[in-house]
Amino acid sequence: MAKDTLVLGIETSCDETAAAVVKNGREVLSNIISSQIDLHKLYGGVVPEIASRKHIEKINQVIEEALNTAEVTLQDIDAIGVTYGPGLVGALLVGVAEAKAISFATGKPLVGVHHIEGHVSANYIENKELEPPFLCLIVSGGHTHIVLVKEYGEYEIIGYTHDDAAGEAFDKVARAIGLGYPGGPKIDKLAKEGRKDAIAFPRAHIEGAPYDFSFSGLKSAVLNYINTCEMKKEEINRADVAASFQEAVVDVLVTRTITAAKNFGINKVAIAGGVAANSSLREAMREACTENEISLFYPSPIYCTDNAAMIASAAYYEYVKGTRSGLDLNAIPNLKIGQR
Repeated sequence: MAKDTLVLGIETSCDETAAAVVKNGREVLSNIISSQIDLHKLYGGVVPEIASRKHIEKINQVIEEALNTAEVTLQDIDAIGVTYGPGLVGALLVGVAEAKAISFATGKPLVGVHHIEGHVSANYIENKELEPPFLCLIVSGGHTHIVLVKEYGEYEIIGYTHDDAAGEAFDKVARAIGLGYPGGPKIDKLAKEGRKDAIAFPRAHIEGAPYDFSFSGLKSAVLNYINTCEMKKEEINRADVAASFQEAVVDVLVTRTITAAKNFGINKVAIAGGVAANSSLREAMREACTENEISLFYPSPIYCTDNAAMIASAAYYEYVKGTRSGLDLNAIPNLKIGQR
């Protein structure tokens, strides 16, 4: 019987300090997350210097807790996977330095992981039957991509945003209507009280690029609507604004993903990233996939937001392919998907 492979995952790309132990890429033995949301919401968003300092404070205890919860030691670990990009450079450096130190001290192999490939791999954790090829919609604060997952660790970008990411648009609109940070969950909650057809916000189309996105015009339309109402001294129904804005985002995300799946002959679609936890997106994508006889996969909300279990899962598939990173591994804040 083949020996089980245990990977210690480390994630510090933004404002979560996370460590996890995952067996064979799919069985989570521990997944520890120390979030900084309460700290950063005081400033209306993530402050990079504060995030870096908090990672330094928390990293050792988070890793220790992950090992203890999984009931293993560093000697039981087969490989160490760590996010090395994209993300905040100072935050990334904390995780990379920690992973390299553990690798050096224990002699265990080191595997650098692309953060977005980690989000894709989050789908493997609870969907044991999911295997490539499939199409994945990646929606987060910094990324909006449609990616063809050809094989484990092998990706082709089919569509991408030309400006704001979907999650970024959520945060900016949430700030504009006084909801604060983080914007995504707050808009999702408020939208349930509003009418999604109350305001006709635009859906941008990129000529010659049917799978690409643009959210800056939508964001501007929301801000203009709010400003116009204020100048006319008209009451602003925040729930209607949230619902109508969210509907505009979800509409283009779902429509373009389904169109890509049909045109590429793919009958499996996954969603990943923080915005994949949005209830409206999940419901709309589920309805569209059912209507088009496409199988839909998505992680539980805990695996949509930044976590180390997804990093350990991605690292496992790189590890079994023979991918190894040297002790010269460095943080790459603008790392492109598929780049190594």
